[in-house]
Amino acid sequence: MLMNPRPTETGAAVAHDRVYRALRSRIMHGEVNPGEAMTLRGLGREFGVSMTPAREAVRRLVSEGALFLSASGRVSTPELSNERIEELAAIRALLEPELASRALPRAHPALIERMEAINAAIAQAVARRDAVGYIRTNLEFHRTLYLRAQAPAMLALAETVWLQLGPTMRALYGRLNRTEPPHHHRLILAALNAGDEPGLRLATRADVTQGLRLLAG
Repeated sequence: MLMNPRPTETGAAVAHDRVYRALRSRIMHGEVNPGEAMTLRGLGREFGVSMTPAREAVRRLVSEGALFLSASGRVSTPELSNERIEELAAIRALLEPELASRALPRAHPALIERMEAINAAIAQAVARRDAVGYIRTNLEFHRTLYLRAQAPAMLALAETVWLQLGPTMRALYGRLNRTEPPHHHRLILAALNAGDEPGLRLATRADVTQGLRLLAG
C-alpha cells in the first residue's frame, strides 16, 4: 500500500522547487555576475524558507554546473575560463544547429511570426541597454524554434549549457556594447521562410558561437 507523503515533506519539496526554479531563471538570464557569492542563510531569508530547501536547491544547481561550491563551502556563480567557454561554445555549435534543422519541417508561418515578434522585443531590450531583458528574449527566440524540433532530451542539454553560461553572457553583453539585435537572427528567419536547411544550420551555428568566441579570445 502506498503511503501519502507527510505534509512537512511535501512542503519542503515545494519550497525546494520554488527556490530552485527562481535561482535557475536568475542565473540563466544573467541576473547575477560571474563569481557572485550567495549564502544559504541569505537565500533562506530572501525566499522565506528554511536552510534545508535552500541547501537542496543549491545542491541541484551545483550538479548542473550553474553554481560552484568551494571546499570551504562558499557558493558562487562560476567564473569560466577561456577553455571552458570554448568548450561550451562547441557544444552549442553541435546541438543547436541540429535542433534548428529538426524544427524546420514544423516551422509554420505562425511560428516565424512569433519569432519575428520576439526579435522585435530583443531590439527594444538593446535600445534600453537592458542586459537581462536581452538575454531572456534572446534565449526565448531560440527556445521557441527548438521546441518545434520535438527533441526534449536534446533541448534539455542545450538549456543546461545556457544555464552554465548565464553569468558569462551578462559579462559578454557589456563587452559587445550592442546597438542592434543579433545580425544572425535575421538570417535564421530568412532561412526558415525559405525552407533553407543548410542556411539555417549555418546561421544558427554562427549566432550561438560568435559572441562567445569573441569573449574567449
